[in-house]
Amino acid sequence: MNCNAVKINEMTEAGKQFDTLIVGMGKTGYSCARYLSDRGIAFAMTDSRASPPMLNEITRDYPQIPLFTGGFDPGIFSSVKELLISPGVSLHESAIIEAINNGASVCGDIELFCRHATAPVVAITGSNGKSTVTTLVAEMAREAGLKTGVGGNLGTPALDLLHEDGINVYVLELSSFQLETVSSLNAVASVVLNLSEDHMDRYASMKDYTGAKAHIYDGDGVMVINLDDPLVAGLQRAGRKIIGFSLSEPYGENYGVCNYSDTRWLLKGKTRLLPAGEIRLAGNHNIANALAALALGEVINLPMECMLKVLRTFPGLPHRCEWIAETDGIGWINDSKGTNVGASIAAIKGLAKQKNIVLIAGGDGKGADFSRLVDVAKEHIRAAVLIGRDAPVIRKVLQDVIPVENAGDMDSAVNTAARLAQSGDVVLLSPACASLDMFEDYRARGGAFRSAVQKLVNH
Repeated sequence: MNCNAVKINEMTEAGKQFDTLIVGMGKTGYSCARYLSDRGIAFAMTDSRASPPMLNEITRDYPQIPLFTGGFDPGIFSSVKELLISPGVSLHESAIIEAINNGASVCGDIELFCRHATAPVVAITGSNGKSTVTTLVAEMAREAGLKTGVGGNLGTPALDLLHEDGINVYVLELSSFQLETVSSLNAVASVVLNLSEDHMDRYASMKDYTGAKAHIYDGDGVMVINLDDPLVAGLQRAGRKIIGFSLSEPYGENYGVCNYSDTRWLLKGKTRLLPAGEIRLAGNHNIANALAALALGEVINLPMECMLKVLRTFPGLPHRCEWIAETDGIGWINDSKGTNVGASIAAIKGLAKQKNIVLIAGGDGKGADFSRLVDVAKEHIRAAVLIGRDAPVIRKVLQDVIPVENAGDMDSAVNTAARLAQSGDVVLLSPACASLDMFEDYRARGGAFRSAVQKLVNH
């Protein structure tokens, strides 16, 4: 008999059955534990990992809570009435399916947040750019004098935001995983920034992935729509107020871009707002992000001058097209957050001139189709240096298009890229893959890149 089963038997004999089970013990699971404990709700916790990230904090702060790690034992799930699922856990786990079939309800931390939040919510999702747009909108709201709660998939777990008093507006980044278990979201403004293949190891099809993202538009708030993305444009719902954004000239009172006297301007309708060159963030993808943020800010009545001030000064987020250094005329850019093909293509196009990119890519591809890199490689990539588990998969796609070399670690990748690059080039770490095959997370990967570049510069 395993230790999990022993613990279940001991609890049963002591009459300590529980109705609520938190599945997943990371940051989200810890925030759920705090939420339930504060309300006097009895619960247990489980995680498939033997040593989950927040295990020490949970055992320290909630020593009386039954904990089960190292796998999902069906016996733990058998009598549960409610499953509180962390976003990293698939609803297709057999123990979860069986519990649902036995009548257990399922929700996540975002659903609990939505049931109790009293301030308006601005909700942001998309395959790429959601952290940047979330941060932009939050900074715009703060510049306008609003006390702003910002979190969700970015930074602070949503439930922890409920502990702050006097919040005027919540700005939430939401992943497709979080949206799977939401039924009460009714954001005052919401956006799907874009849609490209991601998490195909968890979703059976692009249709399923899109369907999860589309939950952000539930309710009756304003839908902010990327008019350049056919999949997003197809999510519009009849009877709802819609504000669109595009990198083309806008129609009506939507947001867009147009040239006037050789200057590229951001527009709302026919009104010129800001020369694109004054935005501190680099790249076309960030102009689209800026337009989305302006549209969301409009819905919550943020003054335009406050929003434009933020666009002029916001430097961007770490690991998202982050400038690291220049050496021998070569720029080094850290886009470690480029964890899917669409994100990497956006970064490449945003920084590219003719064949000026040396790309460092690879890692855990999550079942993605890398063939979409071929066209952008033909136009913009001088060479690629590949790392990680799926390097052979990417190599097979690119080897007949551009020079490709493999590297065993980040130091080797940076040194190889330096040899391949020419003055005027950009070496771009944008892996198109998750990082967990080699690193703790994308931050650790970006940190390794930064350290390797600094060694090169100081050599």
